[in-house]
Amino acid sequence: MKIAVFCEVLGEANNGTTIAALNLIDYLKKKGHDVRVICPDEDKRGLEGYYILPSHKKDLLGLITRKNDIILPIFDSKIMEEAIKDVDVVHFMIPLYISKKASKFAQKKGKVITAGFHAQAENVSSHLLALKSKLVNHLIYKWQYKSLYSRANAIHYPTQFIRDIFEGHIKKQTNGYVISNGVNSIFKPIKVEKPIELKDKFCILFTGRLSKEKSHMVLLKAVSKSKYKDKIQLLFAGNGPLQKKIERYSKKHLSNQPIINFYSREELLKVINYCDLYCHPSIAEIEAISCLEAITSGLVPIIANSPLCATKSFAIDERCLFKVEDSTDLASKIDYFIENPEEVKKLRERYLAESVKFDQENCMKQMEEMFEKEISRRKDENK
Repeated sequence: MKIAVFCEVLGEANNGTTIAALNLIDYLKKKGHDVRVICPDEDKRGLEGYYILPSHKKDLLGLITRKNDIILPIFDSKIMEEAIKDVDVVHFMIPLYISKKASKFAQKKGKVITAGFHAQAENVSSHLLALKSKLVNHLIYKWQYKSLYSRANAIHYPTQFIRDIFEGHIKKQTNGYVISNGVNSIFKPIKVEKPIELKDKFCILFTGRLSKEKSHMVLLKAVSKSKYKDKIQLLFAGNGPLQKKIERYSKKHLSNQPIINFYSREELLKVINYCDLYCHPSIAEIEAISCLEAITSGLVPIIANSPLCATKSFAIDERCLFKVEDSTDLASKIDYFIENPEEVKKLRERYLAESVKFDQENCMKQMEEMFEKEISRRKDENK
């Protein structure tokens, strides 16, 4: 197959959408498919198979979005034409700034269009200071449909949770494929020693972008309320616009300052395996592969029981859920696991047994089959 993957936002592998895109691209290439990647990332210029769109740099929009570590592309029909002229399918990762123009262009060229659902309305509304506005989020879902998904021949949903939410907002049933983004096979239990400076600490990990909807402040406040605050060491594997706020709060309220770092996959695997607990406090999340990576590597999670978060479905025990945005409840759950290490060991084995179904190779195979099925459907229609 010849497949174009349209990534309005690619950048560093520090968020779920980018990781999902890179995993899909790598898998398809390994399977021998001709993959064209359309994105605005200058650091990819010159790489085989990459088509680089111009981006907003010094204009007002560029200055605003770059503060949130986002580079927005400018639509260029010549680059699009070159990238998709002979492809079988164009796959869009998310609807954002130019997806409407790009998907209309692909449609006019008669291409099969598929689209991934990797951005909840709340991921957008959090930047508009309207994270909890039902009206704003409803309008964003409607806009997403008009911008991209109304032209898609098929939609990839990482979870049934987000499919149900989206179809509920647009009042339509879509041609959807529910396929997990999957966990890379590198993530597994390994023997690794804690760094000497952390030997006497209870290490709690969160992996992901440091942004408002991830609710890091709830975790920080929970640690400040814990009976064991002097013993707890937080590790944030990621970066993002809230880093300064996290650091300011921590200096005032925590005994141990969080370790904030961006890790390679190999480094992250080691960090996961020497940590004692994983915490996922997000208000909104479509899947949270980061949580699955931790579970697959042997970490027991504590997850926010948020109605806007699919991640809660990964919890196999009530002790691993806490009331969303309730730092006191989270503190009590953390304290319970610190006081009951034998229960953590038992839960670890249960989670490892459950994690097999998220094997990335199998998930990517399902994505490949989705492309093949939609291409075949188009050929049948054209007979």
